[in-house]
Amino acid sequence: MLIKCKTLCFAGAVSLLSLPVMAAEEVKIGLPSWTGAQAIGHLLGEIVTSRIGGSVEYVPGNNATIFQAMDQGKGDIDVHPDVWLPNQESFTKKYVDGAGTVTLSSNPYEGNQGFCVSQDFAKANSITDIADLGRPDVAAMMDSDGNGKGEMWIGAPGWASANVNEVKTRDYGLLDFIEPIRAEESVKTARIKDSIAKGEGYAFYCYKPHAVWFMFDVEMLSEPTYDPASYKMVQPSDDADWYDKSYVATKDALKNVQIAWSNSLADRSPAIAEFFANFSVTADDVSGLAFEISANGVSPEAAAQAWIAANSDRVDAMLGL
Repeated sequence: MLIKCKTLCFAGAVSLLSLPVMAAEEVKIGLPSWTGAQAIGHLLGEIVTSRIGGSVEYVPGNNATIFQAMDQGKGDIDVHPDVWLPNQESFTKKYVDGAGTVTLSSNPYEGNQGFCVSQDFAKANSITDIADLGRPDVAAMMDSDGNGKGEMWIGAPGWASANVNEVKTRDYGLLDFIEPIRAEESVKTARIKDSIAKGEGYAFYCYKPHAVWFMFDVEMLSEPTYDPASYKMVQPSDDADWYDKSYVATKDALKNVQIAWSNSLADRSPAIAEFFANFSVTADDVSGLAFEISANGVSPEAAAQAWIAANSDRVDAMLGL
């Protein structure tokens, strides 16, 4: 009898060891370079780790890289934290509407974008509209490198909005006076600070929400009212001749900004996918987070942790608690 019991116990132990082990929930979050995306990406990650108990890896990448990885569904990158529409519509049409491999959140916040200058520069030179940047006297005050054209930052490399702004610079008739510059956002921020300190002119692509509204006294220039008939934008991902085939001579419509994630995530990490479907923030939330990171030097992780602590009820609601 003792031998039989030992045999049965051993068999039971083997049986338990042979059962499949449930893998911990995990997610790889794509991180574009702009501050708002960094803030939201880390907010998603902190909620996953602190409230769901999952593991997170942050993967730097541009829009094309992140969407391609989400489409492949292999877990190389699972989520894009800050999809601006219609700026990134070429990607959502391809992967959300077309391939059906990516899910787009139904809880957007509102974004507004345009071109800004400092309030002092605007007031001193009667600059209120985008057309004023084409005045020779204004352009000369924005020419820091002496090449005869004023510089205007239009966005970072890889940004769909930078492509739009490059077309706008042409179609607003500014190319004879203004040189569109692409550089990382940190370069823009440093240049704003330097130009204000030196009393120089500088124009740059700006958008809300963003920390810049808390950091400096700037104002957004007026543009022709949004008109879909004057807004034909073809992105490089759709056509190699995108620049010649595009025409944009109007302000952008207000944006919807939300997260997107790979459909394969629901099978691999269902709790995280369910949380993503319920995730919701406001433009003020994002501006506040971006300000803490950009102006106060708080790490994205610490800023996210502080936000979670101050908004525990909202986080509970996102988690269905």
